[in-house]
Amino acid sequence: MAMLMFTRFINLRNVININNFGAIGSILNITQCSDVISKPYCININDEIIPHKSAKLTGKKISSAMKAYLKRSEDYKKFMEKEIAEYDIGKRYLANIMGEDPENFTEKDINSAIKYLFPSGLYEPEARPMMLHPTDMYGNRKEAEFDETGRPHHFLFYTTKPNYYEVLHNIAKSMIHLNKIEDQILERNIQPAPENKIDVSDSEWLQKKNLEKILLEKLLDKEYDYFIKSMQRLADHPVSKHAESFIMEYRSKLPSNTQNIEIPQFEYDSDNRPFVLVDRCARKNAKGEVKVIGNGSGKITINGKDLTYFDDMQCREQIIFPLIFTEMIDKVDIEATISGGGPSGQAGAVRLGIARGLQSFVDSQMKERMRLDNTLTTIYCVLKGYN
Repeated sequence: MAMLMFTRFINLRNVININNFGAIGSILNITQCSDVISKPYCININDEIIPHKSAKLTGKKISSAMKAYLKRSEDYKKFMEKEIAEYDIGKRYLANIMGEDPENFTEKDINSAIKYLFPSGLYEPEARPMMLHPTDMYGNRKEAEFDETGRPHHFLFYTTKPNYYEVLHNIAKSMIHLNKIEDQILERNIQPAPENKIDVSDSEWLQKKNLEKILLEKLLDKEYDYFIKSMQRLADHPVSKHAESFIMEYRSKLPSNTQNIEIPQFEYDSDNRPFVLVDRCARKNAKGEVKVIGNGSGKITINGKDLTYFDDMQCREQIIFPLIFTEMIDKVDIEATISGGGPSGQAGAVRLGIARGLQSFVDSQMKERMRLDNTLTTIYCVLKGYN
């Protein structure tokens, strides 16, 4: 029991990481003050922004800078109200033209209607007219962060990234809650059952850019990595099922492994050798492209170097595994260009490109083996960029 409590303290301390909170000090102090009502920094059209005229009611004088600040917030609110009203009117007109129910006319229906009504010889999607919801076109924007007296709405305002640190604060609260549940189970001399742990095999953590859209705050790479590590500790908790709703807010579903994947078609080089070029190979922060060339001898080139481009033996094994699995190690040549990320991410991106490119060179039986083998599931779960 003592070892469990010590391990739990270390995990909670890692999640909290007091130094990461900077100006707000210890997260434990924040937990004690968690009854302070926080206000999310996102424009809500239904929320009213207090105009500077309220100074007459409070008897407090407002500076000219604060008046201008509140005026800009109020102007933006009115602008978005006007744009949304015009969008709703346009959507109803478009639905009536197409003979559809305006109340159930979706974004997909809008795009189909525009494509039908405005046929174009230009095949680029960007060349066609668009009709987007104002929030999608202009994006969300932080609402007024102060009241008319200059008092911040959010209790973590002085961290400079209140929404980010509020999520970390909620992770710590969730960890404490799960620990209490685990204690109640252990008190009955019962070990937590496997079904008490959340299954996240069919999803992945949100990418940095998507997390930034939710938080409306720009994050450093180290802040994003810290968020992922903290959430992963929460997901790995023996009774993490009790925090499933919170965890899944920051995960996105992966494509089904059984979906049909488009196999790249052969092209031929000047030596009449077949090849396929797999672009947009991505893993973590690494991105690149991989060229798989038939009638080869097993030569592997990565950014102009051979496998010694990677110092780590595990990274080299990642690269050659798809070739060994498909028995194509000495039958094709590989040329890869990769950038960004660390060695592990780059090796994973190259491996993804090789595995996908090899599908053009193997028979249907091997394709099925590749699909069923868990070690190659990245072929299917990282292909969102191709869909």
